[in-house]
Amino acid sequence: MRETEGLNSSFEKLMVFGAAESMSITEWKDVPVELLLRILSLVDDQTVIVASGVCHGWRDAISWGLTRLSLSWCKRSMNDLVLSLAPKFTKLQALGLRQDTPQLHDDAVEAIAAHCHELQELDLSKSFRLTDRSLYALAHGCPELVKLNISGCTGFSDSALGYLTGCCRKLKTLNLCGCVRTATDRALKAIGYNCHQMQSLNLGWCDRVGDEGVKSLAYGCPNLRALDLCGCVLITDESVVALANNCLHLRSLGLYFCQNITDRAMYSLAQSRVKNKHDVWASVKSRYEEEGLTNLNISQCTALTPPAVQALCDSFPDLHTCPGRHSLIISGCLNLTSVHCACASMHAHRAPHAMPHFAH
Repeated sequence: MRETEGLNSSFEKLMVFGAAESMSITEWKDVPVELLLRILSLVDDQTVIVASGVCHGWRDAISWGLTRLSLSWCKRSMNDLVLSLAPKFTKLQALGLRQDTPQLHDDAVEAIAAHCHELQELDLSKSFRLTDRSLYALAHGCPELVKLNISGCTGFSDSALGYLTGCCRKLKTLNLCGCVRTATDRALKAIGYNCHQMQSLNLGWCDRVGDEGVKSLAYGCPNLRALDLCGCVLITDESVVALANNCLHLRSLGLYFCQNITDRAMYSLAQSRVKNKHDVWASVKSRYEEEGLTNLNISQCTALTPPAVQALCDSFPDLHTCPGRHSLIISGCLNLTSVHCACASMHAHRAPHAMPHFAH
């Protein structure tokens, strides 16, 4: 195998170097663990798996030192690969299992939960075959989870997600995009009650999410930095007002196609900037300057008017409508074409000074 030949070549070079330094390295097992891990940090994850089969010494060293692994390159038999690797790589802290075509079954996730108790980050996106069994297993076996991506996993129920949040209370990043059955008001109430450290939540196209769920998030997760509500057609101004009043660190908000959103929501967000400013001491002024919305998607929110959105731009100078810096997305809102960001005002003030001076 090509990977094994490459490892053998590296080992031969290592032995030559070792001889020059009077090191006693005659077999693979003699390579110091620290050096081995350094070598493995320079190769891809597929080669790491091949290396784990070189000998017992390598396998044990990799099992002890490997903390991050992605199997997203595996186009078939990922389930069997996970079942064989989970008992070996027990120190994993981050595991990527994103699939182009569904391969994983519940038994693979159960194996991860049974052996990888230090796992903090897990990507299971597009795992269409998984059921609630997987979430219950993770709840019991991986309480240290901080980041979980189950976008596109349509087999999970809201009750299973609620149970998971009760056990994995350290969650800070959760991607539920497209999880229509999973992301409901009931589930969001559980997140708000259990996961007070939540900072980033993607609820894109979860059309069962309503105001009650979002308000529970706003009250229970005041440290939210990013929230994607694109396609959550049931929400109204009530959701945005709750976020504006309680999540003063919010930096990114997606409201694409939320057509029940009106000017009231925009003015509430603009006013939150003033509220945040009053709550910040002068000694931490620099921190305040780093706060505030930097990304907002209000495309297809056709009820909004220019004065309300302009007030938002004036409150948050990091929202840009200028070319190359679009962080305020207003496509599909033809009545907002007159809205401009702080850059436009700056250019307007500079324009007279840029005019050439002609001799009289």
